[in-house]
Amino acid sequence: MELNFDEIRCYANEEIHEALERLSNEKQFMKVLSTIYPLMPKDVIKQRLLSFKTNNDFQKELVYPFLQYLEANMTKGIKLNGLEKINVSEAFLYVSNHRDIILDSAFLCSKLMENNIDTVEIAIGDNLLIFPWIEDLVRVNKSFIVKRGLTTRHIFESSQRLAKYIEHSINNKKQSVWIAQREGRAKDSNDRTQESLLKMFNMSGESTFTENLINLNICPLSISYEYDPCDYLKAKEFQLRRDNQEYHKEPSDDLINMEVGVMGYKGHVVYELTGSINEELKQIAQEDSNRNVQIFQIAQLIDKRIHANYTIFANNKIAYDILKNDKRFEHDYSTIEKLDFESYLLKQLAKIELEIKDENYLRLKLIEMYANPLINKLEALKVV
Repeated sequence: MELNFDEIRCYANEEIHEALERLSNEKQFMKVLSTIYPLMPKDVIKQRLLSFKTNNDFQKELVYPFLQYLEANMTKGIKLNGLEKINVSEAFLYVSNHRDIILDSAFLCSKLMENNIDTVEIAIGDNLLIFPWIEDLVRVNKSFIVKRGLTTRHIFESSQRLAKYIEHSINNKKQSVWIAQREGRAKDSNDRTQESLLKMFNMSGESTFTENLINLNICPLSISYEYDPCDYLKAKEFQLRRDNQEYHKEPSDDLINMEVGVMGYKGHVVYELTGSINEELKQIAQEDSNRNVQIFQIAQLIDKRIHANYTIFANNKIAYDILKNDKRFEHDYSTIEKLDFESYLLKQLAKIELEIKDENYLRLKLIEMYANPLINKLEALKVV
């Protein structure tokens, strides 16, 4: 079955110049670029923008220097580990936990560039295309569009097209793909793979469930941030949802999350490639032919890989001990580190603006965000 991907795919190189022409005439976008590159005159920025002929040029010449700035000023360094677990000449479907709307995939691309590995195509929800020009920007930047909020009638068609596009990218274009393990970020850092994602992957082929997934060359990817600049916004959202079951985020909320996520301090950031799961998928197929059982086991497998490969920081151990009212990890952090983390929590709580502010609840939510990666890692590493 031939599907037309034009509505969702990233732009081909021959479309780049026209898209950049449109972007160069967008006042809002040019204002963003002027903010990112304040020392560069606007006419020089425009001239530079129009000089790019490929998406790789755009990424290397415009996006990468900004990511270098962020790494130097908003982190204590970004590591990409586990390259020895993959064949870098192959294309993979990287399925990862999701912390930051923009930077999860962006920092991955910057580290791949530094290792002379082609960047990934990025799955992005259309809910984030808040202004029309953002679609041009992300599609120039090797992103493809995931349609959200569809009617039941359109979900099947859209999911099939998305799955076929991912398969096409990996096996025909030999282009790796990044996608989050669930729709939206796990606000409490309790990362779980949505089974509906695996069902969508299955629509990429005509073989058995596991064979279709093997064909995508899935490699779970674990992302760890020492600090999440959006933690207080996530805690605020938890209270808003608790207090009002009708609560829905506005597009402006996503914009704030994007800005805070990009420009906030993240401490150490670690990406851990965990290798292909193809051998495990073959084993799952041999052990049980029931598709629902297979879906459950594959979701568990991806979760275990992600959880087991978190980098655990002092604040995760402190949060664990506070949450559990325990002293299990007290020898792994200093009194000063604990005081610093308590001070950090107070600073983040102070940023939350709510009419009726439930300080205890909000603090608990912040602590859970930092404790959950360690709780899940301990569970994943249990010897069975």
